Amino acid sequence: MADTWRLLLHPAPARGAWNMAVDEALLESCGSGDSLPILRLYAWAPPCLSLGYAQPLSDVDRPRLTARGWDLVRRPTGGRAVLHTDELTYSVIAAPDEPRLSGILLDSYRRIAGTLVAALRTIGLPAEIDGHAPARAGGTVNPVCFEVPSTYEITVGGKKLLGSAQSRRRDGILQHGSLPLTGDLTRILQALTYPDEEMRTRAAARLLDRAGTVESMLGRPASWEEAAQAVVESFREVLQLDLQLSAFTPRESARAAQLAETKYAHPERMGMDRNL
Repeated sequence: MADTWRLLLHPAPARGAWNMAVDEALLESCGSGDSLPILRLYAWAPPCLSLGYAQPLSDVDRPRLTARGWDLVRRPTGGRAVLHTDELTYSVIAAPDEPRLSGILLDSYRRIAGTLVAALRTIGLPAEIDGHAPARAGGTVNPVCFEVPSTYEITVGGKKLLGSAQSRRRDGILQHGSLPLTGDLTRILQALTYPDEEMRTRAAARLLDRAGTVESMLGRPASWEEAAQAVVESFREVLQLDLQLSAFTPRESARAAQLAETKYAHPERMGMDRNL
């Protein structure tokens, strides 16, 4: 018999601080026993640059970011910078005892990656799981998430397509990830710090060589709704879930509003806090 999870569908784009606050509010709800596990699918507006919890703010060119009208937020998970726009974002949120997220971090990462690969294949993409952590040349860390695939992330033809990150706390597990549907992936570089424009141009060439969007890999546009339907059906079938369409509870809405205002609207205050 399939286990029941909540399904939250939010195709109407929201600001970055709200999106991250909602993920944390739902994590608290699952951890306290007030909620079943959750699959949440959502979108962003305006475009928002998100940083991993430990990524330095010095990676961001704030004047360029502001000039473009883009938001900035720090994620409650690790990893590197992502520009959220023209994409589908997913979150998987559950209490620590959820069996589909059991084992070490990479165990649950692999299970979720397999489910997402199945979703992408249903829309025509020959997606694969990259099972090997990349070596970092010269010991350097690139600020852009999509330039290098991490262990158990998803590629098509050797190019990274879907980036994910996970946070584990005593009271719950949160994994979320970004599936770029269309647009120019190199836009993110306009909001990051580089010593000169030649370095920025080189970074753009590397990024296009190593990552892509659903449209660039599929050869046709794919809507948020098409991608969301594929993800939902894959979670139902691969993980054997009864996904019940749900909405926020009043407590979750109030907590998300509080976190958005007091925490996620202030990315400069949040670095290196593992208790996010």
